[in-house]
Amino acid sequence: MSDTSAATRFFTRWRAVFEESATSTVSSPATVPTIPSSSSASSARATALALAAQPAASVRLTKQLMKKNLAAAKAFLAENGAKEGVKTLPSGLQYKVLTDGTGPKPAATDTVTVHYRGKLIDGTEFDSSYKRNEPAVFPLNGVIPCWTEALQLMQVGGTAEIYCPAAIAYGDSGQGPMIHPGAALRFEVELLSIE
Repeated sequence: MSDTSAATRFFTRWRAVFEESATSTVSSPATVPTIPSSSSASSARATALALAAQPAASVRLTKQLMKKNLAAAKAFLAENGAKEGVKTLPSGLQYKVLTDGTGPKPAATDTVTVHYRGKLIDGTEFDSSYKRNEPAVFPLNGVIPCWTEALQLMQVGGTAEIYCPAAIAYGDSGQGPMIHPGAALRFEVELLSIE
């Protein structure tokens, strides 16, 4: 067996492991190993070791990020919960009524139309139906648990700020490039109608 075919087999095997783990964890571009240009057996072993270490490093970075986010969320929610008008529910959901509505309250099985702004706890906006100039329409039981719970407390025409701990938002997985694992979220939500 040639050194080149051994290197190819090592690379193929470990690349599959790496790609599988990359789809389920956050990885930093700076930690992606490069493939040595030499095709010697020692290069193949070095490549295999680098690729084998990658999933573990990604998992470690994800866990560190989650731990940091959970600590920041805990501090934020403790301080926020002490503010005037903010109510904290047993689930950890916090909400503050900004404008009382006059219409009915939705049930978990209803479809609702809302305008909203979503932000991280540092104030970074990650989504806004206002910026799209188009309200969002969705089944209330098809969104994160924080929203399902909070919107059932609102009346049509009302506006509220809702604060979602990770456990009732996107949890340990996060969502997209901005919402990291363990992140708490805050939303300003205007309930426009119930379908």
